[in-house]
Amino acid sequence: MHAPGPGFSDLVPALSAALPELRGRLVANAPLAPLTWFRVGGPAQVLFEPADEADLAYALTHLPADLAVTVIGLGSNLIVRDGGLPGLVVRLGKGFGTITVEGLDVQAGAGAADVKVARAAAEAGIGGLAFLRGIPGAIGGALRMNGGAYGGEVKDVLVSCRAVTRNGSVRVLSAAEMGFTYRHCAAPDDLIFTAARFRGAPGVPAEIAAEMARITASREATQPVKSRTGGSTFKNPEGGKAWQLVDAAGCRGLTLGRAQVSDLHTNFLINLGGATAAEIEALGEEVRRRVRETSGIALEWEIKRIGIPAG
Repeated sequence: MHAPGPGFSDLVPALSAALPELRGRLVANAPLAPLTWFRVGGPAQVLFEPADEADLAYALTHLPADLAVTVIGLGSNLIVRDGGLPGLVVRLGKGFGTITVEGLDVQAGAGAADVKVARAAAEAGIGGLAFLRGIPGAIGGALRMNGGAYGGEVKDVLVSCRAVTRNGSVRVLSAAEMGFTYRHCAAPDDLIFTAARFRGAPGVPAEIAAEMARITASREATQPVKSRTGGSTFKNPEGGKAWQLVDAAGCRGLTLGRAQVSDLHTNFLINLGGATAAEIEALGEEVRRRVRETSGIALEWEIKRIGIPAG
């Protein structure tokens, strides 16, 4: 058990008493920075790693109704603010990482890495899912934001998905019920996705593998994939490219503290080492201000920013 940090009271004893049949782990004041690609941010008041979907549903059924619940995946598209996250932070781990293939369908847990789903499809000769190789993170995040890259989007291949509601009931949603639009789904915010079924098309494993290799090479040549980054920072405005607007506003290489706009791809922010979440977010806001001044366009954040500022 971690000792409580200065910011949050320890809720674990009370939660453990209220959830006697829980099989997953509860950790008080758990550091979240190591769980995010930016490597910044404060702790979770309570970090919960459920054993499986039934364990998650049990917990949500018996939690106090006023306890805030936040879900994080692999932390790729995320800034956790320096004050951390009050309430319960759910992280879907190994119990949500399974991938199975049935015919042209790929069933994947919400904690499965997008790249692993792409590989499983390729090995099975299922085409149409190679684009997942270009999306950092896990399936749960890809569902929540209709993740897409290199000409494909989740909405193109999703058949259905499973989710647990805040009151602990399990729902199955069809692709149509997800209400997908560009980098967005209309499913209620309190749904925690647990699994998804994708359907591809017949393909040749060697050709799909070659397509994935091209995606990998393109990413490494054009994106700072080996830096502490969070993926694409801003959504592309209709009819335009966010990186071009950022570049035209003179923001390539712009720094604030230890945060920097990537020289390689201007729609990526980087932690140069020792940056705070506040610096990264403030740099993003400065980029938005400069783009608005030079183009009149208000860029929208694609990266999710959660938690409270440092006190």
